[in-house]
Amino acid sequence: MWSEDVFFGILWITLPVENRDLSTKNVLPNLSQEVTHKGRKIAGQKIVHQIHLFSSIIGVMAEEDKSAEPRTTTKQSTIKRTTAKVESSMSQTPNKRTAAKKPTASTARKRTAKAKTASPQAVGEAPAPVIERTSPEQFGRVNVLDITPNVENGLFPARVELGEAFNVTAQVFIEGRTKAGATVSVRSARGREVERFAMTCTNPGLDRWEAMVKIGEHSDLKPWDADYAAVKRKLGEWQIVVEGWEDTYQSWLHDAAIKVEVNDDVENALESGARLLARWSDAKDSKLSAADKKVLRDAAKTMEDKSLSAEERLAAAQSSDIEQLHETNPLRDGLSESNPQRFRVERPKSSFASWYQFFPRSEGAYYGEDGKIVPGNLKTSVAGLERAAAEGFNIVYLPPIFPIGVTNRKGRNNSLVAGPNDPGSPFGIGSELGGHDTVDPQLGTMDDFKAFCERAHELGLEIALDFALQCSPDHPWVKAHPNWFRTKPDGTIAFAENPPKKYQDIYPIDFNADMEGIEKEVERIMDLWVKAGVTIFRVDNPHTKPVRFWQDVIAAVTKKHPEVLFLAEAFTRPGMMRALSYVGFTQSHCYFPWRNTKEELEEYFEETNGDGGFYQHNTFWPTTPDILTAYLRDNGIAGHAVRAVLAAMGSPSWGIYNGYELIENKQRPGFEEQIDNEKYEVKVRDWDSTEKYGIAELLTSLNKIRDTHPACRSYHNLHILPSDDAGVIAFLRQTPAELTGTGKADTVIVIVNLDGHNAHQSIVHVELGDFGFATDKPLKVHDELTGRDFEWGYDNYVSLAPWADVAHVLTVVED
Repeated sequence: MWSEDVFFGILWITLPVENRDLSTKNVLPNLSQEVTHKGRKIAGQKIVHQIHLFSSIIGVMAEEDKSAEPRTTTKQSTIKRTTAKVESSMSQTPNKRTAAKKPTASTARKRTAKAKTASPQAVGEAPAPVIERTSPEQFGRVNVLDITPNVENGLFPARVELGEAFNVTAQVFIEGRTKAGATVSVRSARGREVERFAMTCTNPGLDRWEAMVKIGEHSDLKPWDADYAAVKRKLGEWQIVVEGWEDTYQSWLHDAAIKVEVNDDVENALESGARLLARWSDAKDSKLSAADKKVLRDAAKTMEDKSLSAEERLAAAQSSDIEQLHETNPLRDGLSESNPQRFRVERPKSSFASWYQFFPRSEGAYYGEDGKIVPGNLKTSVAGLERAAAEGFNIVYLPPIFPIGVTNRKGRNNSLVAGPNDPGSPFGIGSELGGHDTVDPQLGTMDDFKAFCERAHELGLEIALDFALQCSPDHPWVKAHPNWFRTKPDGTIAFAENPPKKYQDIYPIDFNADMEGIEKEVERIMDLWVKAGVTIFRVDNPHTKPVRFWQDVIAAVTKKHPEVLFLAEAFTRPGMMRALSYVGFTQSHCYFPWRNTKEELEEYFEETNGDGGFYQHNTFWPTTPDILTAYLRDNGIAGHAVRAVLAAMGSPSWGIYNGYELIENKQRPGFEEQIDNEKYEVKVRDWDSTEKYGIAELLTSLNKIRDTHPACRSYHNLHILPSDDAGVIAFLRQTPAELTGTGKADTVIVIVNLDGHNAHQSIVHVELGDFGFATDKPLKVHDELTGRDFEWGYDNYVSLAPWADVAHVLTVVED
């Protein structure tokens, strides 16, 4: 039951506000002279006395509220003092048991505990607290939405190479006109923060924030290098977290500058700023050095110096040092984290790579005295390794080097009947001499292959081996595992087809009967070649096999050999190409050979170097043994130069099929491939004649540019530049100073004349300010192909001719 004291208190509270003033002795007009409580009649005079007492208690508590911080920052001592005064007042009542009760302060304590960033000494507005998120869909104090990249809603991790620069974007915002800030936090798989990157608001209307970041540092170490273990430790799963926060400093500075200008409430504004700087100097989250803290505290003291003008005091908070600290070590109130975004960091050459392909049987081949061709082998192929290294390539890719079948062997130019000296296609794999786990005796032995790989490693080259999962009718699998092949109703095995192409010398694999058995055999074979020196598999037509099959195989191989990379030769639908990338193909052939017009190239460059670059790393090949486009057929030396520049500078990964240096561009009638195709015969080449074409020199220069400039290493930094001629394409790659490792931004500008027969002139526009260049002086650039220097501005005249310069590759030397 209620005590009389509580009863009177409730009675007082229920009175209208206008009747709570008991300073006069008048009897309240709406209060009866007697009130019945617990069956007793209480005189109105006593009621008035008790109400006076209760109002005094409330008055004491009100005074305490006036002098205290907001309730979320009430100090424990304040609560105790308030409680003591209430106890003193209540002790005057006859009911001792009631008087001993204390008002509950637990609510105030809990709120105080939550306001972790608040200073108990502060006066004025409390800083935004950190609000704990207990489930993924909950918001923090600051709102963070729509983070990119986010591959398949986070089902698959985004993929980047160690040290590759890439963009992170998000919507970050807070209520009202309060200013927000944003940071990207790079964290290990266990959530330990390794590095932070400041984000910039690129679209205030949409609250869009962006930052270019990287995970780890770029490395040229190879898997066989002694120090590679240090690189290996940085690979694997990582996290990116976008952190939104209330930008208290900017919000205060915006308002304070206005108040000082109009002389409105200046002292409060400056005092608030001084306290803010002092609090910033003590913020552990800002990770300030002792020197940084001193800068902030000295500025706070200056702001408190009333002998200075308001403008001088405000200027102390706007110094370049403090602006720099705001950029690098801001005060982050109300820190709110996004859900972690998964990233897979892959080893060097997983995306930034330059490939060179040759056929070992053609390397070192020559005409004998009888006029017949003497084929090359693994030992003579060392010359191909040395040529690839001299031209600046870092991966040598070999076709299948396994025994070639005899049944239905193809002849020259894919003829159905092979001559007695025709070597057959290396894609017709398997004979009585062995299958996928055997070196073709015509090329050498397994020991010869190991020696070949060792020499490649000495030259800094990785070896990629073509793995075509198909068999000739003579392959050992045909007899050992007949259920691995698809049969016709008449019981014969169906040969491979890709209409209109037919491969009578190849049996495709049927995965429906025993996919697990095939997986184990493929894993065994790949393990064998990795131990022999292979670090990359180029897989032929993986899109004609189940995606799940490759998912299982790649997972098993990379679990045992995490350094192994996979290139997909999959010219197919976008969905299948994307799925293959998701399951572990680090790079992919693509449709670059057929993108020839300015419009086509601009669209494809942006697609390759956009969000798609987080899962599919397109490798640009101008030609392959299977592809010779009409453009290269018709545009001669200039056309080969144009496509080389576009491939090398348009994608971080590019490749050249040997013979490109010799302008081998004669098509087989009716087909988009070379006549006298090397897939079906041995080629004898005169490598001493490359100088007259100049392409080998160009390839060397392009690889040197790529290796020298960090801007060439990323799938996420290409920008198309406006140019007013339909025959001229221009684009820019840029990596900011904080990500290059040199402390200077790296910018490469590429302009190419797409016409292999005519000169073209164009105005190329560069929005200087958008790329961080000075807008009041010329931009000095250097042409890496010719050695000439130019001064550029917003609009730049360019003239390119196929008989002179087909392209400029400009690097910014001064801005």
